[in-house]
Amino acid sequence: MLRFIVQFLVTCLALWLAAQVVPGVGFSDTTSLLLAAVLLGIANAIVRPILTIVTFPLTIITFGLFLLVVNAATIGLVAALLGGFVVDGFWAGIGAAIVTGVVSWIAGWFIGDKRD
Repeated sequence: MLRFIVQFLVTCLALWLAAQVVPGVGFSDTTSLLLAAVLLGIANAIVRPILTIVTFPLTIITFGLFLLVVNAATIGLVAALLGGFVVDGFWAGIGAAIVTGVVSWIAGWFIGDKRD
């Protein structure tokens, strides 16, 4: 349970930082940020694995870079479902995917990958 809460907080931080750094990404309020983090966690658990399997040949051809597009599509899906979260276009989605990926990677480095 603690790991879930930490992952949620890291996702909130990553999305907030993406909104600060990437033009075209924004939130209307804190509630939208929290809901976006929850929806992104659900989408990463359900939609992202399906997209990864379907686009596996493109991922192989691009040496894994297409996973960035998959992550951007997942963030774009969350923005489409949630009214208070805005991702204005493809490049804003790519930027948000990069920022959230880097923040998650750094947090994982600090937290570690120890499973309970």
